[in-house]
Amino acid sequence: MRRLAAGLLIGLTGLATTGPAQAHEMSMAEMQVRETTPGEFVWQWGATEKRPANEVLTPVWPENCHEDGNQLHCGEDGLQGTLAVKGIGDGFSAALIKVYWRDGQSRVYTLTSSQTSVQLYGAADDRRGMGEIASAYVVLGIEHILQGVDHLLFVIGLLFLVGFNRRLLWTITAFTAAHSLTLILSALGWLVLRPPPVEASIALSIVLVAGEALHKEQTIARRWPSLVAFLFGLVHGLGFAGALKEIGLPENHMLVALLTFNVGVEIGQLMTVGAAWAVWRALSKWPLMLKARPVALYGIGSVASYWAWSRVAAIFA
Repeated sequence: MRRLAAGLLIGLTGLATTGPAQAHEMSMAEMQVRETTPGEFVWQWGATEKRPANEVLTPVWPENCHEDGNQLHCGEDGLQGTLAVKGIGDGFSAALIKVYWRDGQSRVYTLTSSQTSVQLYGAADDRRGMGEIASAYVVLGIEHILQGVDHLLFVIGLLFLVGFNRRLLWTITAFTAAHSLTLILSALGWLVLRPPPVEASIALSIVLVAGEALHKEQTIARRWPSLVAFLFGLVHGLGFAGALKEIGLPENHMLVALLTFNVGVEIGQLMTVGAAWAVWRALSKWPLMLKARPVALYGIGSVASYWAWSRVAAIFA
C-alpha cells in the first residue's frame, strides 16, 4: 500500500488551497428564462463564483426566436425547438436551464459537454426520452465525484487503510451501498438534513480514515473497514444528494435520472480506484515509498482538517 503514496503527493499541494465549498461543488452555470407575455421572454445567467458565464457560454436559441439583449422574442409559436449552449466543458461542466412559463409551471434542463442541447415544446412539457435523460445524468454523476475532491480523498483513504486485496472489494461495496441508500432517500425528500453539518461530517470522515491508516493497531476501522465505510457512506450519500438537488430531477423519468446519476458516481469511483492501482503498479519499486506513505496521509489529514474547521465554523456563522 505504500506504493500508492507517490502519486498522491503530486496533487496534495493543490488540494491544500482548496476551500471547503469548492471541494465538493460542481462547476455549474445557471440560466433563467422567464415568459413575460405570450411568446416574449427575458433571460439571464445567474451569478457564479467563477468567471461570468456569458464570457464562456453562448446560448443558441430555437430558430423561431431572436435575441435582443436579455429579451427573447419567439412569436406565437413560443419557446419551442432546439435550445443549445456552446462552450460547456470550458470552465463549466454543465449548464442548468430553468424555464418559467406564464401559467406558473417551470422546468429544469441540464446540459453537459456530451449533451449540449435540449428540445423544447413551447410549454412545460418535457418529452425527453429515457435514454437521453439517462445519458445526461450518468455524465453528471461521473463529473460530480471526479470534481468532489473530498469524496475522492475519502476513497483514497480507504485504499491506504485496506490495501489492494479482497477486503477492498467488500469495503468499496459497503461504501457504495450506503451512499446509494441515502442519496435515494434524500433525493426523494424522505431524508432531509441541513447541508453544513453534512459537509462538516464528510470532512471529519476523511480525517478519521487518514488517522486510522497511519498506525497499525487493530482498531475497529482496521478490523471492520466495511462497517466504517458503510457508516460514513451514509453521510457521503447526503452530500451527493445535495449536488443532485442543485441539478434537479426531471418530472418524467425521475427514477431513471436518480439511478443513472448514482451509476455515474460509481463509474467515477471505479475510475479513481483504477487510477490509484495504476500508480501503485507503476511506482512499485520506488525506494522512497516507505517514507512517502505517512507524508501523503498527513497531507490528506491536514487538508481534511482545514475543511472540517471551516465547515464547522459555517454551521454557526
